[in-house]
Amino acid sequence: MSVAPPGGRRAPTLALTGILKRFGPTLALDDAGVVIRPGTVHALLGENGAGKSTLMRIAFGLLAPDAGTITLDGRPVHFASAAAALAAGLGMVQQHFSLVPAMTVAENVALGGRGRFDAARAAAVVRRIGEATGLGLDPGARVGELAVHAQQRVEIVKALARDAAVLILDEPTAVLAPAEAHEVLGWVRRFAEGGGSIVLITHKLADALAVADDLTVLRRGRVVRSAQRATWSHDALVAAMLGEVPEGPAVAPSVRPPGDEVLALEGVTYADARGVVRVEDVSASVRAGEVVGIAAVEGSGQHELLRLLAGRLAPTRGLVRRPATVGFVPEDRHRDAILLDAPLRENVALRGLGAARGRMPWEALRARTRELMARFDVRGPGPEAPARALSGGNQQKLVLARELDPPPPALVVENPTRGLDLRATDAVLGRLREARDQGLAVVFYSSDIDEVLAVSDRVLAMHDGRLVASDATRESVGRAMLGATP
Repeated sequence: MSVAPPGGRRAPTLALTGILKRFGPTLALDDAGVVIRPGTVHALLGENGAGKSTLMRIAFGLLAPDAGTITLDGRPVHFASAAAALAAGLGMVQQHFSLVPAMTVAENVALGGRGRFDAARAAAVVRRIGEATGLGLDPGARVGELAVHAQQRVEIVKALARDAAVLILDEPTAVLAPAEAHEVLGWVRRFAEGGGSIVLITHKLADALAVADDLTVLRRGRVVRSAQRATWSHDALVAAMLGEVPEGPAVAPSVRPPGDEVLALEGVTYADARGVVRVEDVSASVRAGEVVGIAAVEGSGQHELLRLLAGRLAPTRGLVRRPATVGFVPEDRHRDAILLDAPLRENVALRGLGAARGRMPWEALRARTRELMARFDVRGPGPEAPARALSGGNQQKLVLARELDPPPPALVVENPTRGLDLRATDAVLGRLREARDQGLAVVFYSSDIDEVLAVSDRVLAMHDGRLVASDATRESVGRAMLGATP
């Protein structure tokens, strides 16, 4: 049974051409474009940071392009906001939901509409769309109490309630169990067969090849290839995503052989609060004096793996062996690593939070902060300055300084160069090498595969919650993290 877009709206041809987008010195999109045909599923693929989501956020009016054109059925359009895009028949379900947990399904679906809220009418809309699409929901259920796949349904129904005929789905299966992902992909296919259009942003090759009519691959902000599904093979898709790869190993060797085992996982499985398995039956070890790099596309379980190693999560099953102290540098420093409005000395005092007893030695902390700033080249006004006064690079250097002084037996770092310029990136990566050479066991994840290869002594690829063996070459690691066969 096909599923037509609500309101009977025919999906227009959406085309983006010559799109250029910069974020400061970073060129995110360079002459990028895509054409979405009516009644089709168009998969948009690429490595982390390839520009997929940025291109679609421009299509939906969430970002303004620096250059380029957007057309609907051949007519130029300019979306100054998401509301303008919705009015034109576009909808977008982003990877991180924009729902209000305390509100009901009907209230969330009605948000952004016009006029006074009519609870009975909103509930009727939810039921009508559910009957027409198979995306049934209880209009009175609190969104915060729903499972993640049901929350995703709410986001889709919310877009369909605005008569969206072109839907952009950003990584719709990334946080779903296999059965739930199968359900979503089935609905995607039926929606296209009913005359709607879907843009499927995904890292998952199998999903794209299973449901897409057209596939476009982006690499470093540029379109590598865009063609109909019949012209793509699995190997061709992998090659397009990875590009030309250098021959031979690309890892940086340690200055001395690694020592004893410091971190270890034995048959570790981790399921989140919703019961979705994020890490499955993983066994691995890290020794003193080595950097073990983790390569993975987003949503593969790498974030949970790092937190298991750092002691921030407990395994559902299996054993994690780690020393009493493990330094941890999380990906989002503003949310998880520093207090922006607190002085630098108080941020330094966060090391080992909860373990210290007695009065805080503020004078000693002030002196220690000043010494760390000098030794780790943290450029800022001084220990009493708030953390927000520092640049992003200097904030990250402060977090590393705190976690490395005194040196712990192990250090776990997650995307430590995110948002940093080249100079700050080199400084951070240099500190990881120094930590290794001092005998620390270092686990390093970066969304940039070349960065992982450049810093690591060994590389472990992760795909769908499992560690996958690979040679230390870009091609082998890239194929493993995409779930491709050797």
